[in-house]
Amino acid sequence: MSTGKCWPAPAKLNLFLHIIGRRADGYHQLQSVFQFLDYGDELMFTLRGDGEVLRRSELPGVPSEQDLVVRAAKLLLQHVNSSQGVEIALEKRLPMGGGLGGGSSNAATTLVALNELCELGLSIDELAALGLQLGADVPVFVRGHAAWAEGIGEQLTPLLGEQAPPEPWYLVIEPACVVATEIVFNAPDLTRDCHPITISHFLAGQGINVCEAVVKKRFPLVANALDFLLKYAPARMSGTGACVFAPFEERAAAQGVLELLPQGWCGFVAKGMNRSPLYY
Repeated sequence: MSTGKCWPAPAKLNLFLHIIGRRADGYHQLQSVFQFLDYGDELMFTLRGDGEVLRRSELPGVPSEQDLVVRAAKLLLQHVNSSQGVEIALEKRLPMGGGLGGGSSNAATTLVALNELCELGLSIDELAALGLQLGADVPVFVRGHAAWAEGIGEQLTPLLGEQAPPEPWYLVIEPACVVATEIVFNAPDLTRDCHPITISHFLAGQGINVCEAVVKKRFPLVANALDFLLKYAPARMSGTGACVFAPFEERAAAQGVLELLPQGWCGFVAKGMNRSPLYY
């Protein structure tokens, strides 16, 4: 049975990203703020009665068994001992290796959608715990609120009311390169000793992305995109890259700069959202 509904898997931006230390297991301790965009991938689900989890859409270079969408569906259905199966179709808009959280968002949408469609009755906390098994960024997409993140990115504090960040229009540029997270986190010149800041410090304008310097040095296309955007607005890289973004008060202003992109460059304009489109 096809649901006939497209489920959004929105992009996220890291409005800043600090590394304040490194754990004994090698994982980095972070501070960041996640905010969603009204732009992303879309998924459709067709329920099956044979327990099979199948994907209809191919992802270049990603075998089915490694696809976070397939893994999320199997994890959820096994968790509840369900004999239900599903076919999943993905319309991919977000670039892989872009720092916009596409794979994690796809996994979160799969968990949330199948919980509803299969009437499993799991709570958001339970779904977020399952999501953490798939990746540190999955829980924020499951919970669906702009959030202050610590730990490895999984310790989330919703940013609500006066603590909610502004929701500007963003111009996002997608450099034609893939930045592997491990390249950045293994770089010897990565800053790993940022002094911890607070939510109040962030709202007052503090916070940078410490991964930018590492990525700019190794990926000239990212450096060029940042230099271009900085001519028009405060620009920053999202996550470990490669995508860069800048805020604008008006959509028309962001759209105007988008139209100035050099030939061959790709980008889009989207609204910042403190509540995920998944929950509208």
